[in-house]
Amino acid sequence: MNTFTDSVLTALNLVISFDPALWVVVTRSLAVSATACLLAYGLGVALGAWLAVSRFRGRGAVLVGLNTLLALPSVVVGLVVYLLLSRTGPLGFLGWMFSFQAMVLAQFILVVPVVTALTRQVVEDVERQHGEQWASLGAGPWVRSLLLAWDERLALLTIAVTAFGRAISEVGAVMIVGGNIDGFTRVMTTAIALETSKGDLPLALGLGMVLLAVVLLLNALVAGLRLWGGRRDARPALRRSEAGVGAQA
Repeated sequence: MNTFTDSVLTALNLVISFDPALWVVVTRSLAVSATACLLAYGLGVALGAWLAVSRFRGRGAVLVGLNTLLALPSVVVGLVVYLLLSRTGPLGFLGWMFSFQAMVLAQFILVVPVVTALTRQVVEDVERQHGEQWASLGAGPWVRSLLLAWDERLALLTIAVTAFGRAISEVGAVMIVGGNIDGFTRVMTTAIALETSKGDLPLALGLGMVLLAVVLLLNALVAGLRLWGGRRDARPALRRSEAGVGAQA
């Protein structure tokens, strides 16, 4: 118990004192995940919105495949990216193996299906309500998808937060393609795994605290956005109700 208490106190001290060894890893981890999510979000929203309004032969099979990718093991993604970026792989000429770019690519592949699937569901739900109205005005699938996605921009923002949480907590793929090299490709999750195996519990606990704080902040942000969105949607209904009461009076 004393050892655990000492480790926790030391970890807190590392976090509060902005220990360079800890915060360099945190900064790199945030940079990798933010870059991957930014790229994946743009592609995923476009694909998801298009899938929501488009109707074509084989669409059901595409959606089944997309939903399957949601449960894609990260180690499998790491293995595929490793084979692609290895010297004998088709992308070996890029020289990205064990680099920042390799980790971004791995997280990008993991996050794109999440953003695409969630966006498709959100936009398709709105399509059922307002899609015919836009179609009657001559809006094609791409235009409708953009208009409906913009109409649900708050929900899409929560999807971005969800995607970042998926990326920041990933360990298997970045361990394989990044190599967990100190000072270059070590991120929070891989550092926690390494430091725990080495017995450096304070540093592992400190990184774990920061990771939990990031996840907690993301969840609080999502909850705040949903609360704000609910209040925003309730205001027009309240005004209409008040206007109706005033007219009756």
